[in-house]
This record gives sequence, structure tokens and C-alpha cells, in this order.
Amino acid sequence: MIRGQLSLWGLLRETFSPSPRAPAPTPPKPAIAKPAPKRPTEETTTETIHLPHGSAEVEWRRSARARRVSLRIDPRGGAIIVTLPGRASRKAGLALLMDNAGWVAERLAALPGAIPFADGATIPLHGIDRVIRHTGTPGPARLEGDTLLVGGDPAFLPRRVGDFLRAEARRELAALAMQKAALAGLHPRRVSVKDTKSRWGSCAADRSLAFSWRLVMAPRHVQDYVAAHEVAHLRHMNHGRDFWALVGTLTPHQEAAMAWLRDQGPALLRIGQ
Repeated sequence: MIRGQLSLWGLLRETFSPSPRAPAPTPPKPAIAKPAPKRPTEETTTETIHLPHGSAEVEWRRSARARRVSLRIDPRGGAIIVTLPGRASRKAGLALLMDNAGWVAERLAALPGAIPFADGATIPLHGIDRVIRHTGTPGPARLEGDTLLVGGDPAFLPRRVGDFLRAEARRELAALAMQKAALAGLHPRRVSVKDTKSRWGSCAADRSLAFSWRLVMAPRHVQDYVAAHEVAHLRHMNHGRDFWALVGTLTPHQEAAMAWLRDQGPALLRIGQ
């Protein structure tokens, strides 16, 4: 849910009391108060730390919104992320990291291998493997059978593949979401695709739907479920009984899709890295 914030700035006016024997000075014009500098809600630094299993990249995040020291693994880049509340010391974060070094090693070892967008690489599209081939001829990337043909300068191949997938995601996922919305008699404000790290889809308070562009690489029944899930939030901004009942009327793939995302979803985050 996206919440707007509104800040009001007032005008400050100075008042002068002139001496009875002197003419009153011309009062200055009102001055616009300068807002106090905002403290960043999150500061990030990165360093390499030697752990029992070897060296690893650690991303330190200091967040004013965090309530406790936390530790997680970024499934997309494989970085270890330690989040510190405003007053927590780096020593506390390092202690948490060292105490859980075994867990960190297991999670890093379990990460799927990264698949770069490169000539000869195999990537999924709608759950079907496609081979990237560089043609060297000008023109946009295009799909021919199970081959994704990419022309132009080879240095721009990763960007062209990413652009192709994002365009495919915008077209396919927007159409799917609008179809689900029509079935439920609902009307999203807009549908967009984003490069999200932790969500496959979202529904904002202003009725805007957004999907991860990586979802276009998942099988179609998975896309169908995620679209139904977010469309259902247009009516129920919760995960209550009525919400799940509506999801069930919009897709028959809930259980299979949730299982696929749990087991195979992390691999999508490693594609294009």
C-alpha cells in the first residue's frame, strides 16, 4: 500500500515595536521558513567481510524505521543484508552475522546460479526455455520459435533482452489483469510493471496494480494466479476469507502457482544478473 505524505510550510512574520520618538521602520517582507533538513530514512554501505565459510559481500543498511537488528540474503544479487535501527551499533549487527554464519552459508549455497543475458544463454519466457542468439543485424529483439534473436552491437545485448522482456511483460500482464478485473466488475486505475525485489505484484490504495517484469518468465498459470491475486485486492485490501474466495473465482491455479513461486520463483531473480 502506498501512502502519501503532505508537508505544510508556514510563513514567518517578524513584529517590530518602534520607539515613540522614532518613525516606525518599514516591516520586512514575510520570509518563507526553510524546512529542517530531513534525515535519511535509510543509509547503505557495502563491504567485504571474512566469514567462517569465506569472504562475502555484506550490505549494511541503517534504517530509521527498523525496530531491531535483522539479517537476510538478497535472492537477486546474493548479498548479505544487515539492517540496523537508528541507535544500534555495527558491533550488534556483526555479532548477529557471526552467530548465524552457518545459516548464511547454507542460504548462499542454495541460491540458484546467476544467468546473464548473453549470447547462447537459455532463459524462460512464459515458462518455456528460449535461447538467446546474437544476429549482428540491426533491429529490435524478436522471438522466432524458441529462439530470441537480438541484433545490433553485442555490447548492448543485455539491455535489448531486458527491454524485450519488459515490453512483453507490460503487454501480457496488463491484458491479463484487465481481463481478471472485467470478470470481477472491477476497474484498476492503471497497470504497470516494475523491477521489484520482494513482490511479484502489488495493489496500491489508489487502485493501481503493479507486477514484477520477471513474472513474464514464469509459466502462464503462475501469471494467471498473480494477476487474480492483485485484482482481488481491488475489492479486499486484506487476505481475509472474502479475499481468498474472490481469488478462487478468478483463477483455478492458486495452489499450483503458489507452490511454483515458492520452489522456482527465486531462480527468476537470478536471471539477467
